[in-house]
Amino acid sequence: MMIFDPDFYRGKKVFITGHTGFKGSWLCQMLLLSGAEITGYALPAEDNSLFQQLKLAQHICSLVGDVRDENYLLQAVRQAKPEIIIHLAAQPLVRQSYQTPVATYATNVMGTVHILEAMRQSDTAISFLNVTTDKVYYNQEWLWGYRENETLCGRDPYANSKSCSELVTYSYQQSFFQGDNYPAISTARSGNVIGGGDNAKDRIIPDCLRATQNGQIINVRHPLSVRPYQHVLDCLYGYLLLIQKQTEDKTLSSSYNFGPDENDCLTTGELVQTFCDIWGDNQRWQAENDALNYHEDHYLRLDNSKAKRLLHWQPRWSAQQAVEKTIQWVKALQAGQNCRDIMQQQIEQYRIDGQAKMSKQKGKSS
Repeated sequence: MMIFDPDFYRGKKVFITGHTGFKGSWLCQMLLLSGAEITGYALPAEDNSLFQQLKLAQHICSLVGDVRDENYLLQAVRQAKPEIIIHLAAQPLVRQSYQTPVATYATNVMGTVHILEAMRQSDTAISFLNVTTDKVYYNQEWLWGYRENETLCGRDPYANSKSCSELVTYSYQQSFFQGDNYPAISTARSGNVIGGGDNAKDRIIPDCLRATQNGQIINVRHPLSVRPYQHVLDCLYGYLLLIQKQTEDKTLSSSYNFGPDENDCLTTGELVQTFCDIWGDNQRWQAENDALNYHEDHYLRLDNSKAKRLLHWQPRWSAQQAVEKTIQWVKALQAGQNCRDIMQQQIEQYRIDGQAKMSKQKGKSS
């Protein structure tokens, strides 16, 4: 197992779109701990968001902007002079995409065009990562995981727009970024992330927490749907490792799945039952019909063997551990602990667990 080298990021200028979101906030904190200089570009942070709780605006250059605004984004990149660009900005919700499909495509497709165009006009960028989703694949209801060379064609507007984002990235890479003097470009597809500080609607663990804290039974719309659940640190460490490795060796530039192992691809009902068991207090859940009757894929798994083989990345925390860490976060926050301290403790524990896992694997192979 390999982890990214914090020294690689020390002093590097990193430009992150969507930095005020859940993943973006965790990523900013990880990069701050590594000594990076961060410029973020995103819509305003929501009230009581993780970004606000961490007071990240005091520690980075945080710009309020929309990736649909091509001119302002070009200006922001030009002024930031980044070496590394990480594209997280998106309309990320499936149900919302059915309600606002035009805005979803505008953000997820043209937003990608705009950030790639900004990089094309940059003379400082050396590495680029577009973070998409596990839902980019044409879902054939297979019981096994999708590989990076499978057909891209998401069904709903969110998934389809992210498939298009992948294709836009490929086109720009092939058309404008060939040769040794151009940035390394990759895309990353991860599973359904879990972690402390996520307050988004229509995500299963935040929904569980809201119901629990309101003294309600948890309603689950699709309890039999299988999804690749993972802690947010598993995919973020993958992203940072990929950026480091492709910058050092451009032949590693590609598309990668950073998903959990097969035994952590659970039904939503199994995940919610895990939450109830860990939370205690006789918390219960019940199946609920989706009144809006949107399409829902039954099976979705990712094959992570490419990232394991080429990057020596591996997931470290199981789905159960991901739920445990999230509940620990919530209860520590309720007990008055500082949000930043909780995050740094979990990042450090993740690093320690990774070293322990490496030592155990070396012991078995010797």
